Amino acid sequence: MERQQRSMVCQSTPAVAAAAAAPTAPAEAPTLPFRVGHGFDLHRLEPGYPLIIGGVNIPHTKGCEAHSDGDVLLHTITDAILGALSLPDIGQIFPDNDPKWKGCSSDVFVREAVRLMRERGYTVGNLDATIIAQKPKLSPHKENIRNNLCALLEAHPSVVNVKAKTHEKVDSLGEERSIACHAVIMLIRT
Repeated sequence: MERQQRSMVCQSTPAVAAAAAAPTAPAEAPTLPFRVGHGFDLHRLEPGYPLIIGGVNIPHTKGCEAHSDGDVLLHTITDAILGALSLPDIGQIFPDNDPKWKGCSSDVFVREAVRLMRERGYTVGNLDATIIAQKPKLSPHKENIRNNLCALLEAHPSVVNVKAKTHEKVDSLGEERSIACHAVIMLIRT
């Protein structure tokens, strides 16, 4: 008997189906105390291009082939902020087929993401970013990169973390044919 009752409860009636299909007015967006976003980017490394990471020009024999300056870290952070705000991604807001972004410095993208973040009443709670590149070694540049990120994000150094990892000579990253980055950001309501 109990099984039969459960079966009846699980069956849809025409009224339930109609109610489920009926359009409902969208609820007002909640004001959340914090939001979390993840960003990822990857670029091919080619000779003849500068290698710019976090707004810092890194001496190297190869750089990122890209429509803009190819700053893998700033692209990742931009996407993380946009994701935390549930906005379109960097490619939709700054399309690579638009000539006005050709060769553009990626700090423009971060500044716009920060403007949108502030406009919605948020500030950076913390950022954790990991750059993945076999070469060059990024340790000598991490402090300059972090300082530049703090300025761009209007954030205290205690909430901005930048790590660099190799890819143990595996795939395009480990073979020095590409560079990638992941970032997680938490935004806090101001």
